[in-house]
Amino acid sequence: MDRSPALPTQQVLEYFSNTVLRAAFGMVKNKQDAEDIAQEVFLTLVRKAPVFESLEHQKAWLLRATINRCKSHLASAWMRKRTDLEETVPDSTFTPQENIVLDAVFALPVKYRQVVYLHYIEGYTAAEIGALLKRNPNTVLSQLARARAQLKETLKGEFADEV
Repeated sequence: MDRSPALPTQQVLEYFSNTVLRAAFGMVKNKQDAEDIAQEVFLTLVRKAPVFESLEHQKAWLLRATINRCKSHLASAWMRKRTDLEETVPDSTFTPQENIVLDAVFALPVKYRQVVYLHYIEGYTAAEIGALLKRNPNTVLSQLARARAQLKETLKGEFADEV
């Protein structure tokens, strides 16, 4: 775990903006909503001005706040009553194969997308994810296994010609 000192509030946006935005986009699957959520998270940080023990603690707080904000957004009456147009990754620079994998990950239920993002993109262990999401580490491991199984089933045959 990184024990670097926490960043001053002025530098947090520059340092963590992509992390927060990617986490939000991974959950809500909509660029504009993800940008709004990221903005709200950083405003909350400025308003509350919490004290952090380390850079890792600061990152964990931001991810936890992002996850909470996304959950509130997804549970809102607005989200339950609206119908999305087909959303694609904005300004995509991914290869067609990467887009196939990304679409498969976005098709996962939120609880699986969360653990996949935190484990494979942010590099957290099951114990760290459990602490962030307030879940048992064994539950996180089960969710990762289920997510991998769903991805394997979804992507079966997509990459058969590549070995």
